[in-house]
Amino acid sequence: MKVSTRGDYASRALLSLALHCAEERPTTVSEIAERTALPQPYLEQILLALKGAGLVKSKRGVGGGYLLSRSPSDISLADIVSAVDGPIVLGDFQDPHTEGACNHEGQCALLAIWSAVGEDIRRQLEDYKLSDLVLMAEGKTAWPEVIKRDSSTQ
Repeated sequence: MKVSTRGDYASRALLSLALHCAEERPTTVSEIAERTALPQPYLEQILLALKGAGLVKSKRGVGGGYLLSRSPSDISLADIVSAVDGPIVLGDFQDPHTEGACNHEGQCALLAIWSAVGEDIRRQLEDYKLSDLVLMAEGKTAWPEVIKRDSSTQ
């Protein structure tokens, strides 16, 4: 699975809002774009999708902008990614036949694996909340460790 540009940009935008939520004022799209170095026109589209998913709320007019609609501890990376990219799955496959009923040259075993791995990814993204990312960004907690493969087994 590869996180899309939309998923990455949406995550960065909401992390920016979470990092500044103590200010308790709406943040303009241009402020978010400047802080995150994201293109403003694309960011506007992404924020509209996030608003539609109920992750941000907006205020119009002078002093307007965007605010998180929930606490950072109540918004997961899975919420963000699925809001802009749709369901988190490893592929667009049909449900596999089970218990030896596969009549597609064993492909159903692979379909079951793709489904299980996609579910594992979704659960991992559910475990990371915006509040965790804020603590990591501020250096108050460790970043996740990258699992390194042993090159001798490749």
